[in-house]
Amino acid sequence: MTEVMLETPLDDVEVMAEDSKAPELPQGFDATIEALLLVAERPMTEQKIAGILELEDTRRSATKADDDEAGEADDCSEDDGEPGLSPVQQVRGAIGRLNAGYEETARAFRIVQVAGGHQVMTQPEHGDVLARLRGDRQMSRLTPAALETLAIIAYRQPVLRADLEAIRGVACGEVLRGLLERRLVRIVGRAEELGRPMLYGTTKEFLQIFGLGSLKDLPKSEDL
Repeated sequence: MTEVMLETPLDDVEVMAEDSKAPELPQGFDATIEALLLVAERPMTEQKIAGILELEDTRRSATKADDDEAGEADDCSEDDGEPGLSPVQQVRGAIGRLNAGYEETARAFRIVQVAGGHQVMTQPEHGDVLARLRGDRQMSRLTPAALETLAIIAYRQPVLRADLEAIRGVACGEVLRGLLERRLVRIVGRAEELGRPMLYGTTKEFLQIFGLGSLKDLPKSEDL
């Protein structure tokens, strides 16, 4: 399990929230950032989020003194040069608060730093269940032709493409390519005949999706 480390410690976020000199953020600010991350297809950087929200830099800069004495007076001033929050810091603080809320309520996801940006991702402990869901979705997208081809490979493996096409009576190139892309079928070797054509068989993912311990658990052909 990969431990997710937040770039901004939660203690620092609490300090920023309690600092009376920190600017008051717009109502729903955290929820807006949450919404952006939920719909984003790729990780979003803090700078990109700040740009979309058109956040302003709330930091105040100290005015330069005309002479040394004025400069010393400015340094002693309680207000001049008091730092606020940059746009990136505002986004970072919101992400920290959101993750703190997710952890407190035991949510199944967190905002994780990945590929130079931030993305909402599920916790690793839910991986097995989600893998089964992906498998169900994957099978739901298979066409009848793909299922028929997959069944022939499962029962007759290792099998040549020529044999597949002879059994089905149609070309299987496109269907076979789709099964390979879905990792339900793999190349298991080459036949000892002219041209050394490729042999195809099923994968471990095929067994997982169909809930089979091994190929021996396939239903008997006479039972189908």
